[in-house]
Amino acid sequence: MTDLRALAANAGENDVVYEDPHLPGRQLTLRSARPRHYTPATPVLFVHHGVLRNGGDYRNFWLPLVDEANLLVIVPEFSSEYFPGSPWYNFGNRTNEHGEPKPRDEWTYGIDGRVFDLLRAQAITRRRSYGMWGHSAGGQFVHRAISLGFRYNVTAAVTANAGTYAMPDLSVPFPFGLGGTATDEDALRGLLFFRLTVMAGTHDIDNKAEHFPKDEAAMRQGDTRYARAHNYIATARSGAERLGIQCGWTIIDVPGVDHDGHRMSNAAAPILSAALHAGSF
Repeated sequence: MTDLRALAANAGENDVVYEDPHLPGRQLTLRSARPRHYTPATPVLFVHHGVLRNGGDYRNFWLPLVDEANLLVIVPEFSSEYFPGSPWYNFGNRTNEHGEPKPRDEWTYGIDGRVFDLLRAQAITRRRSYGMWGHSAGGQFVHRAISLGFRYNVTAAVTANAGTYAMPDLSVPFPFGLGGTATDEDALRGLLFFRLTVMAGTHDIDNKAEHFPKDEAAMRQGDTRYARAHNYIATARSGAERLGIQCGWTIIDVPGVDHDGHRMSNAAAPILSAALHAGSF
């Protein structure tokens, strides 16, 4: 069992090397930003980096924000060495190279929850729930984790500037929809009722950029990341209406911001602070 107490040992930045018990031999670095007035009552937020696997940068984006927000931010850094490509990160390690399903415990979507359980076991937090925020590939990670049921004890979840989405549509195969997963209409109702927030930079419209997903399935979701975010919400609202339920999802446009994890972090901090401080202790 990894000792995580160093994550909250000092105000500011702290790092701990962590190995998930269900993924032996694959190390992550947990990078924390601890507020000056941290206590075990401080809400916990997991922040997910983008395709560059630059967890240190994302921790540094949040360092000047955590005191005012009063959040303990933890960034799990998924290195390309141990978690190569989209299959191991954005798409959650659901299947092997032959497309055959792996045991659910091996999906990387479960790591946040297991780290949180360890934080509680080691008295680093007394909170009963936590938040998730991800930008770009990290936004893909967050919303797919939530979509596949990894939302137990999650008070707030925000996906920002994701390149593609698992649309809440059972007729579209995963990872671009929820087809081929265990999701049925009852699970879809639970997902659409959950309070998922989508953040979209209004200037995130560069569809020529190196890391903008351009394959056919991605392009069917929209011509830009901004358009895809709005199509994601529209699909959710349409699905909720068909099922006769209220859609709990919200979209927030961030004016003048392009594909910028730093500026999106600045916009997200007060939203997540309010949600997590209002959530269950």
